[in-house]
Amino acid sequence: MIEHSPHLMPKNIGWIEVIAGCMFSGKTEELIRRLRRAKIAKQNVKIFKPRIDVRYSTSDIVSHSEQSMPSILVESAKEILEYTSEAQVVGIDEAQFFDMTLVDVCNQLANEGKRVIVAGLDQDYRGIPFEPIPQLLAIAEYITKTLAICVVCGNPADRTQRKVLSSERVLVGATESYEARCRKCHYIPE
Repeated sequence: MIEHSPHLMPKNIGWIEVIAGCMFSGKTEELIRRLRRAKIAKQNVKIFKPRIDVRYSTSDIVSHSEQSMPSILVESAKEILEYTSEAQVVGIDEAQFFDMTLVDVCNQLANEGKRVIVAGLDQDYRGIPFEPIPQLLAIAEYITKTLAICVVCGNPADRTQRKVLSSERVLVGATESYEARCRKCHYIPE
């Protein structure tokens, strides 16, 4: 039998946390909450968002409730690795705007002993899983599914309803383009 003593406790292990859900469900708000707590604990925190997302700020991650934290804009997931050598905690917002390389980047960071917290949409406007979130969910140690409130009926919402005509999978927008809907009230625009 192995006794638990401080020198046998694992050290320098990392992990991946994924915060996934529909728009307006509080994903970025939860990401910011976790990152602020890490900063209070005096941990070295680096925060990233894709360059494509300039809805509320060109330099900060910003929740729909107007909470914000400074971040580094990156064009690709691989760029994240250039800034994280000293980081203990890595926050990544709007993960659905990155390609599948993000999965390898998150794995590498966690394998280096870092806490990696990723937030993003788990479904697109049609209700189809939105890569790379499903793959991140499969490898994450911790998963949080956030729900919004359906603007039509008030039930828990896990879908993003597109309100404007566009067949593009990626269409950056906020309340002018999207609403939270439940399974019953969501429909795929023609």
